Amino acid sequence: MQRSFLYLLMSRSRALAGCVPDWLQGTLLRNGPGMFTLGGTTYNHWFDGMALLHSFTFKDGEVYYRSKFLQSDTYKKNMAANRIIVSEFGTMIYPDPCKNIFSRVFSHLSNAISDFTDNNLINIIQYGKDYYTSSEVNYINQIDPESLQTIGRVNYRNHIALNLATAHPHYDKEGNTYNMGTSIVNLRGPNYVIFKVPAHASGEAGRNVALKNIQEVCSIPCRSKYYPSYFHSFGLTENFIIFVEQPFKLDILKLATAYFRGVTWGRCLRFDKEDITLIHLIDRRKGKAVSTKFYTDALVMFHHVNAYEEEQHVVFDIITYKDSKLYDMFYLHNITEDNHFIQTNKTSSRPACQRFILPLNIDKDLSGTNLVKLEGSRASAVQQEDGSVYCTPDTLCEGVELPRINYKFNGKKYRYFYSLKVKWSPCPNKVNIFIRKGAWTSGLEWTEEDYYPSEPVFVAAPDAKEEDDGVILSSVISQNPEKPPFLLILDAKNLKEIARATISGSVHMDLSAKLESWNYGRYFPDFQREARHCDVNANRNGWKFCLRF
Repeated sequence: MQRSFLYLLMSRSRALAGCVPDWLQGTLLRNGPGMFTLGGTTYNHWFDGMALLHSFTFKDGEVYYRSKFLQSDTYKKNMAANRIIVSEFGTMIYPDPCKNIFSRVFSHLSNAISDFTDNNLINIIQYGKDYYTSSEVNYINQIDPESLQTIGRVNYRNHIALNLATAHPHYDKEGNTYNMGTSIVNLRGPNYVIFKVPAHASGEAGRNVALKNIQEVCSIPCRSKYYPSYFHSFGLTENFIIFVEQPFKLDILKLATAYFRGVTWGRCLRFDKEDITLIHLIDRRKGKAVSTKFYTDALVMFHHVNAYEEEQHVVFDIITYKDSKLYDMFYLHNITEDNHFIQTNKTSSRPACQRFILPLNIDKDLSGTNLVKLEGSRASAVQQEDGSVYCTPDTLCEGVELPRINYKFNGKKYRYFYSLKVKWSPCPNKVNIFIRKGAWTSGLEWTEEDYYPSEPVFVAAPDAKEEDDGVILSSVISQNPEKPPFLLILDAKNLKEIARATISGSVHMDLSAKLESWNYGRYFPDFQREARHCDVNANRNGWKFCLRF
């Protein structure tokens, strides 16, 4: 039987240092890989580990922690076999040689058409009133966000023609969810699909009702029939969607034959540094891309920071790389500091936050002219003779990843974003705040020796008057067994520590704790029912906790 744990960390005990703000009443949900070895078999890549859900519930100054493995079909199959039997991003699995010949032949034939894992280990998405764990494939798993119980697997393809979908959707002020994915199997060739799930969609009347309300917003043909672009996120403003079609591409033919070639899905991605990056600007109301072709030099990007409109320009900030070596870094044999891969690639591309500005009013007679009229930015957009616009970015800062903002300012002009400070290693060890005061500056950070913080999640105060009125939540973990993990609460204005809730007991992690930083999280303000009904039933060593199985 799979156990889940719920710890109650009391303010009167040694487990909680400082004071949790009274207004902080809700739950931080986090998702990420949590198991890498099983029955003598081991995954090859960080993005392969079986998904582990975490929740930190705040109620009346107390913090409750719970964790549970996602009960996906992949998890159930692996656990039943007591070995890894489902292929993942960086691990290709072949039939057990101990099986009889008929079982092995069937396993080979079933892989003639690639089917993806449902080990959704990246993020948690809300569609209507339904909540799902997600990765970047066609399968998602509906969960109960309070108990972390898995309700069941859902296939996007049963509701919309998608083979891949991002794990980073957007939510507008009405509560509608926007997301996008790639349709590979299509008579017209592969295309990118932007879709919307209305806020009123509800799963209360029956499972998966919310996804049955999917509405297609726009379809964009891939510029290459056999090499659609890989994308991890997209941008959203009040009137536009920004999609960066980068030359980091998925080789469809290689993917279709990966099993027989002995190639993992991760090795089907390739970066074409000689190609360009297209920037698609889609009108949300019309459901159609604008006619102007915007483009820039080859780059690789995963995360959008924010986007907004100003004086007939669309401004968007993204974290970029000059190559695709980041995914290679996350192969497990490459994650140690003394490893040859990291040492020999220290001078390679560092992540940089770059600003692009797209002009909306374009005069066809201004060829060779920079069309950006906003003051204070070094970004340019130069019209070419064929009418296309070549964009060069303004580099705002370097060495940052996993950016988060006050989401109430999503799609609006903003002054602050919060991120992790990284070097050429997958092991961030600082939380940074970047502030817009004429130019982006960073002089504020939180760090502690031997500890590794996770993505900083901003939670606005209920009576907030300024953009940075609120707190930052980050789960922090160490490789040192003498240093227990904890949930960190920082003042978002100055990154001073307000409180920390130490998790008494082990957080399931059978790999380097440093990579916990790359797990994603989202705060929800109203998941408190379980906390209300939790009775403290033990008191050990001065701290109180309760367990639920």
